[in-house]
Amino acid sequence: MSGEQINGGQSRLGGRHILTGPFSYSGSYLARLLLESGAEEVRGLVSHSRDCLPGLEAVKVHPLDFSNPEALVRAMAGADVFYNTYWVRFNHSRFTHDQAVKNTRILFQAAKEAGVKRVAHISITNPSLDSPFEYFRGKAELERDLAETGLSHAILRPAVLFGGRDILINNIAWALRTFPVFGVFGRGDYGIRPIHVRDLAALMLKAGQSRENLTINAVGVERFTYRGLAETLAGILGLRRLILPCPPALGYAVGKAVGWLRHDVFITWPEVLGLMAGLLDAPESADEAPGRTALTAWAEKRKDDLGKTYASELARR
Repeated sequence: MSGEQINGGQSRLGGRHILTGPFSYSGSYLARLLLESGAEEVRGLVSHSRDCLPGLEAVKVHPLDFSNPEALVRAMAGADVFYNTYWVRFNHSRFTHDQAVKNTRILFQAAKEAGVKRVAHISITNPSLDSPFEYFRGKAELERDLAETGLSHAILRPAVLFGGRDILINNIAWALRTFPVFGVFGRGDYGIRPIHVRDLAALMLKAGQSRENLTINAVGVERFTYRGLAETLAGILGLRRLILPCPPALGYAVGKAVGWLRHDVFITWPEVLGLMAGLLDAPESADEAPGRTALTAWAEKRKDDLGKTYASELARR
């Protein structure tokens, strides 16, 4: 990759880059950052027709067609770095974790056959091959599979994203605005480490430039308990709400009803159990965390709009 100097000595990125979902939530931040950083070429793999986002017109679009691995190899040919953000949040009639694992393996193999020099891959905090949860088990399988390809790679493990069109933080704020009582699953004393989506994009870009095999807990500077997160958001929004512990099954039933009313999936039972097991937490101290944007400061700046509308996972897909 080139590294010519521009504008007062700042290094220009250069090189050819390809990513999944350049117009998706996290993918759009990465695509924009690649273009702003001076990438020679940015290609995007897209699964369906979607209008290009403003500022991303320079992205060269190719089909994300898992039934045609040869076309994926052609799309990746000559790329220096492949950034993979592809995954599914839950099992659905249209998509499953098992299929996402198989599809991602196809992407890894295509990258290898295309001669891609580096892969930056999004995983999850606390993946485990022995996990009872498909999400975390599938992510662990893919970390193993990527290592076995022999490709130079970086694995980034975020927990929860916030900023822009995020879902979880926005919908917690929406629920606080909508209901007089907010129930936390159990005692709500399990940890959660959100990272701003822009910080994750910057970390992906940096990881793509290295040649060392890396695994990074991509977490933010602030750590909350789940109850503490709800209390913090309520305070920032200026809301006086009862935030109470509740039986997990009851909380899930309420969340399922909200999802039904919104024609969406608000939360799943595996997500409840994974959250309560502390799987969205990480041990890094504030100084060690690669994410530097504080959720509290971000929410304070956006308190007039945060949670004003519900964010639908299914509508986004």
